[in-house]
Amino acid sequence: MKTKIITALLTAAMAVSFAACGQTEETTSSGEAAQQSTQVSESGSQEGAEATQEQTLTVWCWDSFNVDAMKTAGEIYEADHPGVKIDVVETVSSDIQTLVQTYAMSGELNALPDIFLMDDQVFAKYLQNYPEVFADLTDSGINFSDFAASKVANSVSGGRNYGVPYDSNTVIACYRTDYLEQAGYTIDDLTDITWDEFIAIGEDVLAKTGMPMLTNVQGEPDLLNMILQSAGISVFDEQGNIALVDNDGLKYAMNIYMELVQKGILQEQTDWSGYQGSINNGTVVGTINGSWICATIMSTDQAEQEGNWAVTNMPKLNDYDGAANYSAQGGSTWAISSTCSNYDLAVDFFNTTWAGSTEFYDRILTDLGAIATYLPAADSEAYNQTSDYFGGEAIYSKIVSYGSMIPTVNKGIYWSEEKEALGVALANVLGGTTDLDSAIAEAQATVEFNIGQ
Repeated sequence: MKTKIITALLTAAMAVSFAACGQTEETTSSGEAAQQSTQVSESGSQEGAEATQEQTLTVWCWDSFNVDAMKTAGEIYEADHPGVKIDVVETVSSDIQTLVQTYAMSGELNALPDIFLMDDQVFAKYLQNYPEVFADLTDSGINFSDFAASKVANSVSGGRNYGVPYDSNTVIACYRTDYLEQAGYTIDDLTDITWDEFIAIGEDVLAKTGMPMLTNVQGEPDLLNMILQSAGISVFDEQGNIALVDNDGLKYAMNIYMELVQKGILQEQTDWSGYQGSINNGTVVGTINGSWICATIMSTDQAEQEGNWAVTNMPKLNDYDGAANYSAQGGSTWAISSTCSNYDLAVDFFNTTWAGSTEFYDRILTDLGAIATYLPAADSEAYNQTSDYFGGEAIYSKIVSYGSMIPTVNKGIYWSEEKEALGVALANVLGGTTDLDSAIAEAQATVEFNIGQ
């Protein structure tokens, strides 16, 4: 039976890999990359191929944004290291997860690339289930204290480090200052405040301008999860079991979210397109999300919005013990595979770029808008440049500094299952089909069933 399962997964993985062909003329499919890696590793008599492999690092990552950032790191490193090539292969995030699982189950670890990108929300799950895939970076010389602690925590297991943090997932609150001014408020009135204070302001702004303060996708508990992390609240116990029932912190946060919706302060959208549209069309005052939302805000073609946006921290969970005004949402982390063709080269590459160069982060910020979770970048010239779009403020330095203050929580390994169940729970309560306690109990049962507990 196990053989049949592995065969099926390998077939699916090959189908996924070949489907990646043809995305761009310069992009090698993940299947071809895996085959090349296997062929070279198995051809011990082909000395020329081995020499080339020793100086080539193959990287899997998704989206042109991430691909371009890694290519920039490659260009910088290759310039000072003749004979080294960083070969970036565009591979969809879900495909990477499928291939990691498939090659781990089949024992074909040599088919993996030297380096791959992994979504922060699932890194811990794959690290626990397939530890043989990941190289231990604890004693690599990479200074993990240079990164936000909450970000590093996503790729730590048993006190050991298995990933190099990449993009900032620091949560920011972004508001239209022109709308706030109409209601008699400034960005300072929304800085370092509690959710109760925010709700009071939100009600007043809505009454005076007709504009809801926030926007979110209906059925997506992203904002709820941000509130939970900002207060250091986990929905998993120390053994990794789902812990929704009798979780007072969760119930407190859910009540805050529902109050925002019920009072019209938070406007729920049917999908992501509607969410983006509400921001770009100016039908809401602002949004709270990961710092990558800046790209959406600045993508609007409505000139009147330039200069009318400001960034601050999110509200904290009132008087909840340990509550802060900082949280995280989304993001990803680099991993080096355990079968990396040249581990020392890969580590040196990271120490020279992603884990050791503010100049590199300046470049990808300027060229791509990629915001770092690398703390030393906050002091660089590029990060302290002001943004005309955000009222002439140095928002990028501010965002990096926020990252150092995010509470670290136990996110467990079943984040996807938890997110889906809590989204249903919120929708059911807001829709009036059930009460909060029953919705939480149902969510707990659903997650336990889905993960086999």
